Amino acid sequence: MLIASAKFRQNGRFPVLSYRHEKGSVLMRSSQPLVGSSSKRCKQDERVINSVLGPGKRGYIIDTRSVANATNAKARGGGFEMEAHYPQWRRVNSALERHNVLLDSLSKIVEACNDTTCTIERWLNKLNGSEWLSHVKDTLNAACLVAQCLNKERASVLVHGSESTDATLVLISLTQLILNPECRTIVGFESLIEREWLQAGHPFETRHKSGCYNAARSKVSSSSSSKVFHHGSGATFLLFLDCTWQIHNQFPCCFEFSPNFLSSLVDHSYCSDFSTFYGNCESDRKNNQYGKPNLWSHFDQKIDEIINPLYLRTNNVIWPSVAPFSIELWRDMYLRWSIDQTHQKKYKKSIDDLIKRNKELKALATKLRNETQDSGNKST
Repeated sequence: MLIASAKFRQNGRFPVLSYRHEKGSVLMRSSQPLVGSSSKRCKQDERVINSVLGPGKRGYIIDTRSVANATNAKARGGGFEMEAHYPQWRRVNSALERHNVLLDSLSKIVEACNDTTCTIERWLNKLNGSEWLSHVKDTLNAACLVAQCLNKERASVLVHGSESTDATLVLISLTQLILNPECRTIVGFESLIEREWLQAGHPFETRHKSGCYNAARSKVSSSSSSKVFHHGSGATFLLFLDCTWQIHNQFPCCFEFSPNFLSSLVDHSYCSDFSTFYGNCESDRKNNQYGKPNLWSHFDQKIDEIINPLYLRTNNVIWPSVAPFSIELWRDMYLRWSIDQTHQKKYKKSIDDLIKRNKELKALATKLRNETQDSGNKST
């Protein structure tokens, strides 16, 4: 049944279970169905996704493409699930931009952040013209939609686009970040990246080969080698980490890791002494046997540098605001070479010292309280 479903999905990416919510609903991801212009069906694929629904339950299929793009895909052999064959599922289009559009937007915002001589009006125009923050808002909005289906409606959700290697992974990951408190810990977040990006086959080598700060938008030369160099590049993973920072910025006490952890992940995903982000898939990393240490072990040794001193664990769902005034520029990431960060580092050290002193005083108070009780018991 799974083999038949895989043959019916783009690149064999059949529906895979990513997360089971505590209320019983499940979150799945897959690639687009190969229905084509003749509207083909696959009964085995229908059985696979219907198997997660209980009696009388309905689910949602969140398509990360626009209606027009999903319809045009049918002419190329792809398409979307037909309502007649998937009557228990309601299809919703939540369009997100493709990786090449994100790279173009990123190059514009990097260009703006590196221009330290422009006027405030020109800076704001550049920031608005990049549309990067609009992509961040749209992505967070789509993730909240998926999370609401799972949490409030208790309905299972299948997320897919065309190949399920970019926008799909962003939504799947952010949804778990919103709903699952384990994903907000250091180990939990590392595990999230491991299973929903590395094991899920996000093509890091292809997407990141042109560099995070390369202005691929307008500086690609006419030579064929340069065109090949930039083909397939994208900024999907950076978009995910930016959205994570937005949630972290709104709920600074709900994450065990600090924003420094996120910016370090950006750097290592593009250029690293560790092989974690090498290759395009697990097969690449296995066959090439890079032989370099794992990035997560490195962070284990740097725990003091990435831990969030304000962290207070909560099991609550956190709902990020997507209002325009709630979406901010990730200054520590995009402006770290343009603006002096010395004062921010001093503030962080002061907070760390205060929290450390608070823990020491609490431990001392507990010790004195115990000694007092022991002294009273001996007197009695």
